Amino acid sequence: MPETLRARPEKHQPWLDASLRPYIHIDAVTKQFGEFRAVDRTTLEIHRGELFCLLGASGCGKTTLLRMLAGFEHPTSGRILIDGQDMTGVPAYDRPVNMMFQNYALFPHMSVEQNVAYGLKQDGVRKPELKQRVGEALEMVQLGPWAKRKPHQLSGGQRQRVALARSLVKRPKVLLLDEPLAALDKKLRERTQFELMNIQEELGVTFVVVTHDQEEAMTLSTRMAVMERGQVVQVGTPSEIYEFPATRFTADFIGSINLIEGRVKRVEAAGVLVAAPQLGCDLEVTGATQVREGQSVCVAIRPEKIAVAPNAEGAGPEEGAPNAVRGGARNSVRGTVRDVAYLGDSSVFRVDVGEGFLIEVTQPNLLRSLERKVDWDDAVVLTWRADAGLILTE
Repeated sequence: MPETLRARPEKHQPWLDASLRPYIHIDAVTKQFGEFRAVDRTTLEIHRGELFCLLGASGCGKTTLLRMLAGFEHPTSGRILIDGQDMTGVPAYDRPVNMMFQNYALFPHMSVEQNVAYGLKQDGVRKPELKQRVGEALEMVQLGPWAKRKPHQLSGGQRQRVALARSLVKRPKVLLLDEPLAALDKKLRERTQFELMNIQEELGVTFVVVTHDQEEAMTLSTRMAVMERGQVVQVGTPSEIYEFPATRFTADFIGSINLIEGRVKRVEAAGVLVAAPQLGCDLEVTGATQVREGQSVCVAIRPEKIAVAPNAEGAGPEEGAPNAVRGGARNSVRGTVRDVAYLGDSSVFRVDVGEGFLIEVTQPNLLRSLERKVDWDDAVVLTWRADAGLILTE
């Protein structure tokens, strides 16, 4: 496997060890600007060596939280502890953190090596040590040959790496990154994500990254916190957040998902049976949370977990249930393809299952054939496994 595609080691899960003290402890922190509450009683624990992402839409409070970690803002109430030390009253320049800004904030009149050395000079580091540490930092981000160039002579990706080297050269215990890859094009951003992961893993520095890009958070993080209106709504690994969202907001915010309203019809030994009037059929969901008969719930199903096939002869509708497949099969519904998007590696289908209610289906393009088995306006049948869905009550 190529070096840039190595998976992050699963063994690095300090949050599962109750004996370990979190390295960063955000304790019931609130930040108000006048009447506006940007961060609302947020509690969060981050462990040493994590690459932790704060994910949310613009205005959710993630950057404000990052700035309080850095010491540029101070909590209205609550505490922030780093390595057991209360940061209340500790100025930004005395904290064991460094921050890499979204716009990189490079000095245009300085060379690459001068930009990287600036913080060390301010700290009074002697010349021999300074030269050695700058050289090591530039080698780490593969910019040694560009040491004498000015920022305007570099590409966007190279400027990003200069900013990263300048942040790391002071050997902080915590590196804060505010939308670090937002200015890069898609391919460069994807490549740089893996570079960041490799550098973080090599150094063991705790990274806290703010991003609104869900794919970026999923790729980078050991764990992430999803934020909404100044509060953390869920914390978990990327797979936990994606596969087991705790609320409708998290389910809808991370990736694409189908949310189907229903009512619990029966609680069975194998799972829960949900009546779904929008589909005209019953949905079976295994591994469901504690629910009761008659309770209103939402069944969430990811598009890639649904199979789509032409409506074969004999799969006609049940009388009185225009979308249900004959025979009363669970997790099976008829529909008509309204939209098709070809994405190269996959195709997305939007299927009308009645009264304009659309279900999104994603299928990998395993064959190179230009002919699709399913196309616009085709009558189709959608099916999925009982363990593909998830019941949400919030």
